[in-house]
Amino acid sequence: MPRLLLVLAVLAAGVQAARAGEVGVPDGLFPFVLPWDDASSGVTDLSGWLRGPAGASGAVRAGSDGHLYAGGERIRFFGVDLAFSANLPREEDAPRLAARLARFGVNIVRFHILDMRRFPDGLLAREGKDSRALDPEALDRLDAFTEALNRKGTYVYLCLLNYRRFTAADGLPPEIEQAGSVLQRQHVAGFFFEPLIALQKEYARALLTHRNPRSGFTYADSPGVAFVEINNENGLIHAWLRDEVDALPDVFLAVLRQQWNGWLRARHGSSDALRQAWGATAEGLGEEMLTNSDFAHGTDGWALERHGVAEATVVADREVPPAPPGGQSVRLTVTRPGTESWHVRFEQTGKSLEAGRSYTFSFWARADQPCTARVSTEQGHEPWQNVGLVATVALTPEWQAFRFVVPMRLTDTAARVIFDPGLRAGEYWLAGASFRLGGVNGLGDGEQLETGSVATLRHVRAGERTLQAQQDWLAFLWDTEDAYWQGLYRFLKDDLGVKALVIGTVVGCSTPNLMARLDSVDTHAYWCHPSFPGRPWDPENWVVSNRSMVNDRGGTLPGLALHRVLGKPHCVTEYGHAAPNPHAGEGDLLRDAYAALQDWDYVSTSRYSHDTNWDLRRIRNYFDIDQHPTRMVTLIPAAAMFLRGDVACARLVVVAVLGREAELAALGRARAWELVGAGDVGVPRQAALVHRVAIATEGQPLPPGALTPAEATLAGDRIASDTGELLWDLSDPGRGVVTVNTARSKAVIGFGAGKRYDLGGVVIEPGPTCQEGWSAITLTALTGDPLRPSCRMLVTATGYVQNTNMGWKTPEKTSVGRQWGEAPTLVEGVPGRITLPVPAAAVKAWALDERGQRRTPVAVQPGDGGRALVAIGPEHRTLWYEIQAD
Repeated sequence: MPRLLLVLAVLAAGVQAARAGEVGVPDGLFPFVLPWDDASSGVTDLSGWLRGPAGASGAVRAGSDGHLYAGGERIRFFGVDLAFSANLPREEDAPRLAARLARFGVNIVRFHILDMRRFPDGLLAREGKDSRALDPEALDRLDAFTEALNRKGTYVYLCLLNYRRFTAADGLPPEIEQAGSVLQRQHVAGFFFEPLIALQKEYARALLTHRNPRSGFTYADSPGVAFVEINNENGLIHAWLRDEVDALPDVFLAVLRQQWNGWLRARHGSSDALRQAWGATAEGLGEEMLTNSDFAHGTDGWALERHGVAEATVVADREVPPAPPGGQSVRLTVTRPGTESWHVRFEQTGKSLEAGRSYTFSFWARADQPCTARVSTEQGHEPWQNVGLVATVALTPEWQAFRFVVPMRLTDTAARVIFDPGLRAGEYWLAGASFRLGGVNGLGDGEQLETGSVATLRHVRAGERTLQAQQDWLAFLWDTEDAYWQGLYRFLKDDLGVKALVIGTVVGCSTPNLMARLDSVDTHAYWCHPSFPGRPWDPENWVVSNRSMVNDRGGTLPGLALHRVLGKPHCVTEYGHAAPNPHAGEGDLLRDAYAALQDWDYVSTSRYSHDTNWDLRRIRNYFDIDQHPTRMVTLIPAAAMFLRGDVACARLVVVAVLGREAELAALGRARAWELVGAGDVGVPRQAALVHRVAIATEGQPLPPGALTPAEATLAGDRIASDTGELLWDLSDPGRGVVTVNTARSKAVIGFGAGKRYDLGGVVIEPGPTCQEGWSAITLTALTGDPLRPSCRMLVTATGYVQNTNMGWKTPEKTSVGRQWGEAPTLVEGVPGRITLPVPAAAVKAWALDERGQRRTPVAVQPGDGGRALVAIGPEHRTLWYEIQAD
């Protein structure tokens, strides 16, 4: 590019950056839509990397080294998942979809949420009155699509229980329909209620023994089916921590109580023995720990925090509950909510709390409208961890009394007791607050093992029982859940003859030791998952934070790494960076760079699509990537890092020992979705950015040379992998940058504008952008080595992205409600300079069109020492480029 044009491009990008804070479209955006059925060859075609047909070497298996194998060769999976009607495309569309997915390197597809809706949105029979019959046309479409995928070398992953809604017509008690108001609450009863387990087995038999006439295989014996999953994102302990067990109708709780009493009889023998075991640490209420707990002196001793754009005030109010606790109340008025729950908080600080001791927090509260609020105990200093209590309360315009008795997870001498109002503008009242040590009891009056009258432990009141009682309850839930997983596993393997590897659910919703007893271990994560201040999944009232993960010291990735089980294939079958966050181009790149460092076996983007409107030509929702240009474009360099193995695995591994008893002890401090991981036994999160991390579950020996958690102590803001190939640089606050420097893959991801990155002889200099210099620039050698001549390279450069006429609700661009906008999607042309260590005369470059084909030449200039310099920018109106060095 001539120097004058380069200067003009940089100035134009600077104008965009100045306008980035406005609600609307930054200047200089242009349409960029990738065709839904493009399977053309060229530099952006990775279909040759797939080993087809899928299953040709036999069923995928787990090796003794804890990795996946197809025949005698190790295999990594790079996938997407589908939902609803997208699982069942028309037969004529199936081969076109399979070809496009293969072109982007996708070698496995997870069929998700097949069981929730009737055909054409799911497998259930279109005219059925129950959820038991499968639709013949749905099965035919599934057969056609899975066979098309297998022919291209793409494997299949089948989920058995996602969001199926059971009814009385299925032969269940009518109360099952009362349990269905919250997604998956019905499925909680399925962990212990035999009729529900029988229905799960019936569905599995109908699907997995169905023979695909196109392949001749059933899904149970097809080598093209790599995985079968029992129950998506669910577990009995997890459900109890979410209060979903407590909310079950009595007909199901009676069964659970009967099983609980039987378990206690087998463990303790008699009521007298149980009373002695549970009564050892009973403790009454201690002295009041709050200053001005009744607000008689207004807000003295209390503090109101406001962060970000949040605006709120608090004043004393004479209104009190109908059963007045004394004193008066305070009225908290939120005039502008923040974008996170902690952006407005009313708190009292300086509390000394002891791990393992129980504390009772009680208060009265109401709001001007029905809503939720949160109460918690947290550190009043870095790293701001929760120390024990975290609970959501449902407020109404009427006064309600709330009481929580919770054991502390951490000892802290400067903790704080917090009330967080909901993410909504409105008024909240608080009265009669109290925080005291103690408030726990053992076996209650009238409870006897002999009569089966020992009550189950309600989560919201579990702290009122002694620690010994809570430990017994968690052990009972663990054993009950284990019986469920093992029962279904044996049914699939022994009764149905399933050859695929069986996954239970994700670690986080279940525990490492429970999931280690199956074939593979799974994890899920989402960066900036949508939150819903009011009604769950309200399409109008939601927030997706507009943040880049490069500023978050690993973001979602350490959480995934700290749940890996030693000796088991590690899968990440759902991973997303939610739209409309315009930093989406970083998502798969960061995930796959560190997945390769961790030597994981399976990564999958959630999700490809929810429906069959394949040619929508705009971003359709939070998760789908099929029409998201920056997500699709960056799949190719991401696949090179992980699937091809451009990023080497870490040299050292940190292993945390977590047997069954240690796991049960840690569950006493656990939260739903996070349960137990390596972090609970001392592994620092940052270790996952440097070394491999794994958990040694019950009976697993430590590998030679493994580091202990104590040996993984790390510090600093420049976090380099022990291979030297990855660097997470936080030394410039708020302007994080992650660099990838391998023989065949180079990348600069984050706020790199105005800086020069020498990546082993390849120099990348990102230019200014409309997101304060944030961009994701990659260079991938598809053939050869970028340090030498005779190399064909793909460059991707992604930045800001949004639909045409997207209806931004806030200047921070955190929500569009229902106004997702129109086609086409608009993107930013990222400016930058790439210098190669070869002579300029030996290099040619092209801007690529939406099909990845050469559109226009890009000038190659002599840079320092005559080296080839390629300037990219918005004038080329593209997200990717081809460079050829001969």
